[in-house]
Amino acid sequence: MQTEIQPDSLAKPADGAAAPEDYVFALDIGTRSVIGIVGTLEKEKLRISAVEQVEHPKRAMIDGQIEDIEQVSRVAKQVKEKLEKRVGYPLRHVCVAAAGRALKTQKASYELALKQSQVIDEELVCRLEAGAIEAAERQFNPETPDENQPVFYLVGYSVIQYTLDRYPISNLLEHRGQNIGVEVIATFLPREVVDSLYTTMHKTGLEVSSLTLEPIAAMNAAIPQKLRLLNLALVDIGAGTSDIAISKDGGVVGYTMATVAGDEVTEAIMKIYLVDFNTAEEIKLKMSGERDIVFTDILGFEHTVTPEEIRSQTEPVMRALCEEISQRIVQTNGGPPSAVFLVGGGSKLPGMCECVAEYLNLPVTRVAIGGSNFMVHISSSEENVTGPEYATPLGIAVSAALNLINDSFTITLNGSRAKLFRSGKLSVLDVLLMNGFSYNQLISRSGQSMIVELNGEKKIIYGGHPAAARILLNGAESNIAATIKAGDSIDFTPAVAGEDAHPLLGDLVSLEQTCTVFLNGSEFSVGTRAIVNGQPAGPEHPLCARDRVQTFPIKTLRELLIFAGEDETRPYLLNGQLADPESPLAAGDQIEYAPIIIQAEAPPEPVFDEPVQEAEPQTAEVLREDEPPEAAALRVTLNGAPLALKAKPDKTPYRLIDMLNLVDFDLSKPQGNIVLHINGQDSAYLQVLADGDKVEIFWDHTQRPS
Repeated sequence: MQTEIQPDSLAKPADGAAAPEDYVFALDIGTRSVIGIVGTLEKEKLRISAVEQVEHPKRAMIDGQIEDIEQVSRVAKQVKEKLEKRVGYPLRHVCVAAAGRALKTQKASYELALKQSQVIDEELVCRLEAGAIEAAERQFNPETPDENQPVFYLVGYSVIQYTLDRYPISNLLEHRGQNIGVEVIATFLPREVVDSLYTTMHKTGLEVSSLTLEPIAAMNAAIPQKLRLLNLALVDIGAGTSDIAISKDGGVVGYTMATVAGDEVTEAIMKIYLVDFNTAEEIKLKMSGERDIVFTDILGFEHTVTPEEIRSQTEPVMRALCEEISQRIVQTNGGPPSAVFLVGGGSKLPGMCECVAEYLNLPVTRVAIGGSNFMVHISSSEENVTGPEYATPLGIAVSAALNLINDSFTITLNGSRAKLFRSGKLSVLDVLLMNGFSYNQLISRSGQSMIVELNGEKKIIYGGHPAAARILLNGAESNIAATIKAGDSIDFTPAVAGEDAHPLLGDLVSLEQTCTVFLNGSEFSVGTRAIVNGQPAGPEHPLCARDRVQTFPIKTLRELLIFAGEDETRPYLLNGQLADPESPLAAGDQIEYAPIIIQAEAPPEPVFDEPVQEAEPQTAEVLREDEPPEAAALRVTLNGAPLALKAKPDKTPYRLIDMLNLVDFDLSKPQGNIVLHINGQDSAYLQVLADGDKVEIFWDHTQRPS
């Protein structure tokens, strides 16, 4: 079982020398080999102390990404130990770069509407750019409920264009406006790529002090900042991938990659000449020379071929590689660039420069192999690092050295060491996005509102108020635009979105309840009641979006009947007495159906248990004998007895139901089914009476009420 080496337990070299404070140790973990460079900062340039390279014994990298962590860590450890012997001091911190096999780029735009014309500061610009980054994330990785979807880290972004009140502008700072916008190109890597690098370095006994992208590193080595005003393309052709970076207008505006590189030619040689991978690699390295190449195939036969023959046989593959690279450049840049630099071991393939120039319609003099311009960053070196294969390792070292990244350059985020991609000045926003925080955690949002329909009108129920994000930089309140320096500590509390609206019915309307009554045995509350989507509901009923709510005041018998969906035109008994629909309700009231009227074709002869006596007038007021006949408002015959009735105080017409008060019936003790006739015809309670009508009201003893 292997014992993992921890940084603090590293054995010091024999002489016990301490490491200089400003040393830089860069590792380029490539598909074919691992290259290490150690140097120190000297007058704003890198002084290279040692360079070592160890090839992988077997394929442990696929297209520039770590597949076998154990094997890659063993090879990296060999490079580290060789360098330690040469420089004479232990190496504990390392600068590395992530390859772009799974690199994703996405353009996106975002606008901010300002409440008033105001001066635009760095905080506003950072908020604007963060919004564009979030838009880019949504476009290439839409939100899904799948918890296993890949997590991406932001590794860099470049501004393509700002707008002020929708007009293009190069710099927003200090201007005034009401609308600001930005278009960015954002670059992301899966978390697995980043985590595999950190795990490999940990197993090697190293702590990562900086992390960048391989195309960024190669760009820093091959194309100085002062040249980036030009539209240039850098292509780092390795063994498994070809990483591409584009500069324009003073910055790096795009990254991409092609999963074709030097291995395409190696594999073509294997198939053409029936040799193993290592033999094909040796043949590829010799094909740019002048001497004949001698090799043995897998069957044991020896062959001698000229470099011209190898180049002729592999030219279709080489041209396909150049075509793919050229297409990627045009897609990312929007057209051919002004010039192209080729770096990486694959750039030394014969005819690469001429072929790329052909596919991009550029003069041959506009495509060159990088290397000689590397020395602009080097003060002195005991090694020859001008070859194009040193672009990435040298770029990693230069990126670290020129940004003053040494063993003291650490940033703490919420108590842990932050993962950093270094390509220039860092802000709090950069650090947070690089470490997996999202835009939603930076900007507070109110909870989602809800719309319901209340009594036929739309009503908005607003979500809860959010809790704003809090940023402490070295213990003091700060913001996302603040610049980060070595040794800084960030404490970040993410914003908490307001709670989405999920109201109860009682939150929307006041359901007043004054007392309880009973309708046909069912309990009902008197006061204000509500129906949700056609069903009665109480105060604790949860509401959903687009629910239809209707409220009903219940104070009278009629309002109760309408709410309960009962027929308000039929008669009801209130506490045993026939009730007026407008009767007010009181606590404990008992409401029941009045006895059912039998509709008969011919009325039977009335049968009375006892004579019907004229009752004292109540609703219907009978004309007294001492009053003049002309005072009668209505003359009818009730059960054979003539009646003269006074006009009602409210001037309403007389109805059949008014006559019930003039017969001696106890409706609470039915003696059969009640029969109502007007002029010999079955009639309803609410039928209006006319002068001269003959009214009959009696119990039908042949039918018992159900």
